[in-house]
Amino acid sequence: MNKKLLFALSVLLLCAALLFSACAPAATEEPTTEPIVPTEPPTEVVVPTEPPTEPAGPCLIIGALYGGPITDAGYNQAMHEAVMEIKTNIDCVEIIEAENVPDEAGATSTMENMIQQGAKFIIATAFNHQYPALELSKKYPDVKFEHAGGWEMGANFANFFGTPPDGWYMMGVAAGKMTKSNKLGFVAAFPMGWTSTFINAFTLGARSVNPEVQTIVAYTFAWGDRAKEADTTNSLINQGVDVITMHVDSPSTVISTAESRGVYSIGYQNLAAQQFAPKYWISGTGFTLGGKLTWLTSTVLDGTWTPIFLRCGISDGCMAIAPFGSEVPQEVQDLVLQTKADIEAGKIVVFAGPIKDQDGNIKVAEGETLTDDAMSAVDWFVEGVVGSPK
Repeated sequence: MNKKLLFALSVLLLCAALLFSACAPAATEEPTTEPIVPTEPPTEVVVPTEPPTEPAGPCLIIGALYGGPITDAGYNQAMHEAVMEIKTNIDCVEIIEAENVPDEAGATSTMENMIQQGAKFIIATAFNHQYPALELSKKYPDVKFEHAGGWEMGANFANFFGTPPDGWYMMGVAAGKMTKSNKLGFVAAFPMGWTSTFINAFTLGARSVNPEVQTIVAYTFAWGDRAKEADTTNSLINQGVDVITMHVDSPSTVISTAESRGVYSIGYQNLAAQQFAPKYWISGTGFTLGGKLTWLTSTVLDGTWTPIFLRCGISDGCMAIAPFGSEVPQEVQDLVLQTKADIEAGKIVVFAGPIKDQDGNIKVAEGETLTDDAMSAVDWFVEGVVGSPK
């Protein structure tokens, strides 16, 4: 009896011990040595209270118009390239262009439209643009106008151009040395003052090295009629001309026609003309007026623009001599370049007297020099020219 009771008590005590051990709290681990960095809340996004500023507009809007296509490898392309040089040099300007605007009515409406678009500087480059631009300059006194090759002036109207006669004299020297027939051809658009001056300068240069030379002149009565230019060129070649040049907007047709006939050519207006005569090219002159137009634009921007009668030549960077063709002997090249140096040094003055006309009359007396104003109104040809100046 006592043994059973003792056994029961032992079992009871063992169960109690096991129960107490199961209910005891579990042992905790030691905390890690690196502290836990709390995550910071995202910073507040600041919303701007003012709208972003818009990009600044152009510092000046320029309107430029051309009488023909700007890819003519001639006058219009030369003027276009000069205008584009403004943008290269003064990036903040905006340029509005219009090509193929040959007549006065179209020029007026085109310039009006450019002004309505905000243009404050107009560059009109065709002969027929002068008087429309002059009239508009009176209507819009706050707009500056520049015309290429004109003669009119006003409070906000001026004109600019190169000095082609010097270049024509140099090209005449080249022609006079290259001709075998002593007959030079000159394809001209119209009988007008400056054209006559160019023909005279060309002939004076040629006869300075070859007194037997004649220059035969023929007109197309159009600035850009390719069919007439081809016909006129062929007609001159049929008369025995073996060197030919021109005063039309694009020299490409005259040059390519001469090339096809094995006749030498001399370019004018644009230095790109050489591409049309891979073999029978002599040389040429072209306008490079970008620097001067950039300067004029800068004076409009800084408020110092004033109307000036701007004329500048090869030595000023406003015109350039094209490379000589492969058929031109070195002695001829040297002679042309020496002539250029003599002109720049004042040793040669193209229209220094005495100069006689076709009929032997003195037109520029000994000791006198033809002025720019007189050159624009020349209505006579020098000795050695065949054709009529009127």
